[in-house]
Amino acid sequence: MSAETGRKREPGIRAILDGYAAGEPEDVLTLRELLSGLDRSAFGMLLFVSTLPAFIPIPIGGAISGPLVVLIGAQLMWGRRRPWLPSFLAQRGPHRRAMVAFDRRISPWLARLERFVRPRLPVMLDHRLALLMTGLLLVLLGLLLSLPIPLTNYLFAGLLLAFALALIERDGALMLTAWVAGSVAVTVFGLLSGNLAAMTMRWFTNWT
Repeated sequence: MSAETGRKREPGIRAILDGYAAGEPEDVLTLRELLSGLDRSAFGMLLFVSTLPAFIPIPIGGAISGPLVVLIGAQLMWGRRRPWLPSFLAQRGPHRRAMVAFDRRISPWLARLERFVRPRLPVMLDHRLALLMTGLLLVLLGLLLSLPIPLTNYLFAGLLLAFALALIERDGALMLTAWVAGSVAVTVFGLLSGNLAAMTMRWFTNWT
């Protein structure tokens, strides 16, 4: 029996979302509350919630989600096991009704995915090099999501949801698929245009 199957399995994405749905629709679910009680799936849940604004049909949706995704990716690159949020972000979050509405939209897709998604290949999730790869791709995809590239918000958000689902469900095979798809997206939309390279250089310059 592997270490992954030997541990008690954490709640999956649908169980977590069902828990968030219980309560007053107008309540604000702060990010601190959303991550409370989650263990290794905390990064995945934070990534899931951070991606939601990108699905809202407004021009600034990607500008909201992008920096949050970059923050998550940077922490994975640095090897953090639990996500850190500044207090002004930890005290904010979506209304419960927004989470419920989004859950209803994606529930049919999640029901289909659950037939194939399961805990496996933990090395693709927990190894230091795997965390570095995941974090790097999240940083690059987050930067791309922040750029005003027409008709790409749903594409990048869909890719980021794949990363989130892999982290929540502990599915290393899905993470490997997300790596491949994410690398293709970064190459096609980022490096070929030159915008991502310039933005990445500015980002690292500001941090050094």
